[in-house]
Amino acid sequence: MNGEPADRNRERSTAPDSSGLRGHRIAGYELQDEIGRGGMGVVYRAQDLRLGRIVAIKLLAPERARDDTFRKRFERESQVAASLEHPHIVPVFDAGEAEGLLYIAMRYVEGLDLAALLDRDGTLPMETACRIALQVASALDAAHAHGLVHRDVKPGNILIAQGTDYDSPEHAYLTDFGLTKRAMSLSGVTTIGQVVGTPEYVAPEQVSGGPVDGRCDIYSLACVQFEMLTGSPPFRCDDILALLWAHQNRQPPSLTDRRPDLPPACDAVFAKSLAKAPEDRYETCRDFVAALREAARVTGPPRPPAWAAPVFGGGRP
Repeated sequence: MNGEPADRNRERSTAPDSSGLRGHRIAGYELQDEIGRGGMGVVYRAQDLRLGRIVAIKLLAPERARDDTFRKRFERESQVAASLEHPHIVPVFDAGEAEGLLYIAMRYVEGLDLAALLDRDGTLPMETACRIALQVASALDAAHAHGLVHRDVKPGNILIAQGTDYDSPEHAYLTDFGLTKRAMSLSGVTTIGQVVGTPEYVAPEQVSGGPVDGRCDIYSLACVQFEMLTGSPPFRCDDILALLWAHQNRQPPSLTDRRPDLPPACDAVFAKSLAKAPEDRYETCRDFVAALREAARVTGPPRPPAWAAPVFGGGRP
C-alpha cells in the first residue's frame, strides 16, 4: 500500500461513509487507494487479508443497503455474476454486506479503462475498435445466455489490460455487473425516477421503462463502438432530458459523416444496431460486431497466431 501505513486499530462506525476509507478493513479486505467512483458507489484497490492477493472492491452507496428490494436483488445476482466464467468478464470473488455497506470484490486488473484510453489516444483504428468490441460482445453474449442483462455498458466499465501476444495486443474485460437485471424484466427506471444506466449509452426501452433483454446491451455496445471510432457517442446534449429524448426519438447520426474514410456500408450496421425498437436490432452482440467487421472489410490475421508460427512455418510479413 502506498503512503503511510494505516492505523489498523482505529475505531470505525458501524455504517461508514464509502468515501475516504483508505486503511479500513471491511469483510476481510484492507482498503488501499480509491481507483474509481460513480453514481452507484466507490471502487478501491484492496488486499484480501485471507489470501494475500490484491483485489478491486466496490462499495455501494449506503442507501442501497437500506433498500431491501435492491439488497436482495444484489445478493442474488452477485451469485449469478460470480458463476460466470469467461475470459472477458472480470471474475467476482465475493459479495455481501458489511458495516452497513454492500460490497463486491473482483479481480484487480492492471491497465486503463476504455474511457481513459480514449481520452489519451483519441479515436481508434477500425481494426482495434472491432477487436475490443468483439471481446466485450462475447462477454455480453455469455451473460445473456445466463439470463443476465448488463444495462450499463460504457467505456468506464470496459478495462483494457495488456494482451498476450502480437495478434492480441490488448485484453478487454467487462466489469460492473452491479446493475444487472434478469432478462425481460420491466423498467429501466428506479423507484425515485432515475434511469438505470448512463445517459450517453442508454437504450430507448430503458428510458421508457419497457421490458429489457440483451438487445439493450447491443444498443449500448454500438454507442461505445461509435465513440471509439468518432470520439463521441452518437447523441450529445447539454441537458440530460434532451439526451434521453434523443435516444428515444432522433435517428442516429451517420458514422461516415464523422469518419468519411470508412466504407458507407458501416452506416447500415449502426442504423440497425441503434434501432429504436429492440426487435429491429441484431440478435446478439457478436452479430453486430461481425456485421461491422464485414462492412469495414476488417479481416483477421492471414497467418497462424504468433505462438503457432514456428510450427506452421508462418512468418511475419
